[in-house]
Amino acid sequence: MRFRLSWLSVMLLMAVSRTAAADAALLLRVDGAIGPATADYVVHGLDAAHDQGAALVILEMDTPGGLDSAMRKIVQAVLASPVPVATYVAPPGARAASAGTYILYASHVAAMAEATNLGAATPVQISAGGGSDTPAQPETAEERKVLNDALAYISGLAQRHGRNADWAQQAVRDAASLTADQALKLHVIDYVAGDVADLLKQLDGRKLVLDKGEVTLHTAGMSVSEYTPGWRVKFLAVLTDPSVAYILLLIGIYGLVFEGYNPGGVFPGVAGGIALLLALYAFQVLPVNFAGLALIILGVLLFVIETFVPAYGTLSLGGIAAFIFGSLILMDTNVPGFTLPRGLIGGLGTAAALLLAGTLWLAARAHRKPAASGAEELLGATGHALTEFEDDRQGKVWIHSETWNAESALPLAAGTAVRVVRREGLKLIVEAADQRTAKGN
Repeated sequence: MRFRLSWLSVMLLMAVSRTAAADAALLLRVDGAIGPATADYVVHGLDAAHDQGAALVILEMDTPGGLDSAMRKIVQAVLASPVPVATYVAPPGARAASAGTYILYASHVAAMAEATNLGAATPVQISAGGGSDTPAQPETAEERKVLNDALAYISGLAQRHGRNADWAQQAVRDAASLTADQALKLHVIDYVAGDVADLLKQLDGRKLVLDKGEVTLHTAGMSVSEYTPGWRVKFLAVLTDPSVAYILLLIGIYGLVFEGYNPGGVFPGVAGGIALLLALYAFQVLPVNFAGLALIILGVLLFVIETFVPAYGTLSLGGIAAFIFGSLILMDTNVPGFTLPRGLIGGLGTAAALLLAGTLWLAARAHRKPAASGAEELLGATGHALTEFEDDRQGKVWIHSETWNAESALPLAAGTAVRVVRREGLKLIVEAADQRTAKGN
């Protein structure tokens, strides 16, 4: 009986929770460039909404665009979602540019706040480089393939939800953009709402067609809970930040170089290997220009070669130039949100130049110093005579805490302060440090 009561209680709680979830909406926030971390967050959020039995997913979005692969992953998840998705461009001042426009068109409900905009959905490979205000027209077969694929893709999304397909093509072909009010008039979006509560009020009673059939929304007074990203999404967001991936690459390369200089140090090699693997993972999902990556590696190699080849800084100067140019073109600067800050590149380039200048200064300073070891180090050294230097001018002297056989041009008394003139094999040629103390003067 106790077991049955416990089982009944659990089932009752599950039923109550399911009913409560069915009267709730799950809010997802996308703020920033669309990348692998964003796609992972949205996909997991849609799965969570289904598992919780939520009645609606609100995707609040403010994005300049992002990676095509991540955008398509989000679109596929939205289209396959058994829970209706309302994408809402907010807060005021936000935008759904480039990849954001595709996501907005793919959603079951498209809404915007006042003072927001969408559009400029031309693939960056087509619009790159022209230098004018008008997007460049496709010239190669590859560019035409990319443009036509994007046109067909967004047209299909528009037709699926009965939205303005003609303007969608303008957004792709001509990088057209619209304000919220204009988008509503042209049937690009469904609603203009002041906030989430206003959107839910307007959505109440709306009928949507999903894969599972027609659904009627009952959103008046619906509670909203926010879906927060897990540690994996946060980690991916940090890792796939271009600046972080760039720094990880440099740590990895220099770590392996230092391990090569000091075999057995262990820590530089381990830390460098881990950093390099993380950087390579990030680069495989980022728009990396491999020519830039090769230039950075070349720059580091030139620094290393400078330590073995007496090039007087010329190799290091070439390394700094290769490092800076490689860093400037490392990321595809046409992809919104995936560029390297010029300040970071300038700072690291300046640090490398200062390191080179410091190394050259230390080398010049060391060159000017008297020799500290070898035969040259004895020249000019002072000591004293241990024995008398008589007619044969031969004797022993104490120089640098060592006893040496010595020869003098003049007789010297024992204890006389002497200076080394030159060295001949294991014999020193000395003279009196003060010529007035030479014997016989």
